Parts: sequence; C-alpha cells; structure tokens
Amino acid sequence: MKQFIKKYGHVWILSYGLIYLPWFARLQENVGKPYNVMHVGLDDYIPFNEYFIVPYLLWFLYVGGTIAYFFFRSKEDYYRLCTFLFTGMTISLLVCTLFPNGTDFRPAIDPDKNIFCYLVSVLWKIDPCINVFPSIHVYNSIGVHIAVCHSELLKKNRPLVIGSGILMVLICMATVFLKQHSVIDGVGSLLMTAVIYPIAYAPESLRKRKYAGETFNL
Repeated sequence: MKQFIKKYGHVWILSYGLIYLPWFARLQENVGKPYNVMHVGLDDYIPFNEYFIVPYLLWFLYVGGTIAYFFFRSKEDYYRLCTFLFTGMTISLLVCTLFPNGTDFRPAIDPDKNIFCYLVSVLWKIDPCINVFPSIHVYNSIGVHIAVCHSELLKKNRPLVIGSGILMVLICMATVFLKQHSVIDGVGSLLMTAVIYPIAYAPESLRKRKYAGETFNL
C-alpha cells in the first residue's frame, strides 16, 4: 500500500472533481433563469452540421485519455496539464456564476433523420444552452494539444502530434457547428489560454533555457 501511494500519490489533484462537478451541476440548474445571450454576427453564417457530434464526443476520450496517459507515464506532464485545465475550468465556473450566460440559437432538428441528429438531440436534452462562456470544450482541447506538444514522451511522434492538432481543431469547430457555443465563447477560451499558458508552462521553458546556458558555459 505504501508503495502504491508513493508511486501514485499524485492522484490527489484529481480530487478537484469533487469541487468542479457539484459546482457545475448547480449552475446547470439555472435553466429558465435570465442570462446574458452570447452571440455575434458570425454565428449566423455558420450552418448547423450534425456530423460534428463525432469529434465533439471524442473530446471526452481526448481529454480523459491524455490525463490518464500522463498519470502513469509522466508525473511532470500530468501536473502541468492538470494545472492548466483545472485553473481554466475554475475561472469558467466563476465567470458563469458571476455572469450568467448562454445561447439562444439552437435550431429545430429531427432526431429520426440519422444517428448523428439523434445523438445531438440527446446531448441537447442533457446539456442546456447555458454556462457556455468561456467554452471548456475549446479550452481543454487546446490544453491537451499543448501538453502533447510539450511532452518529451510524445512530441517527437509527428503523426501523433499532427493527429492531436487535427482533433483539437475539429473539436473546436464542433462547438459552433453543433450550435453548442457562440464564436465569442471560443474567443474567450483563447484569451484564457493566453493568460494561463505562461503559468503552467513558462517555468519549464525558463528551466530549459537556464540548463542550456549552463551547459554552454561549461
């Protein structure tokens, strides 16, 4: 037991879920209450496309699988990824708590049209169109791809890095093509990334530059 705790003691950070999940669930209960509508003109030019439900749902495997991989293979990458993800997720909860927001442009769809429309209809029943800014789907997808690109274990695997980048882009596109989010929600996620990225990854870059300088001086 002691060896297990010593080896996997970093599991503690996942207890963040005990904070995030109840908080998010409470926010989701605000259905029917007034909220600030997130909408920009560009949203009206983006057509609904049910096929994007595939990358949208792959997000869960993309994020969860990457966290699990780093949990077992690289404690440093794991901590950096969790720091990035959980910091942004907390900020998102705070924004939605203090600034209730949502969208109002989901179209009427026929769930019997095909399996993709059916899955979208199920998603919409489970996930009301509130608490959308900034988009966690977009933010976490960017965070996972950044982690892959920084990982010493993965960044040299070019097909994997390219595949990760493509999936990240498809997931981000899915949020607007499925009418889950406004474009402005994604912009908010990009701004949040710009702020939190230096916190989670700048220390790594500084350390590498310092090490390179010491090696050069030798």
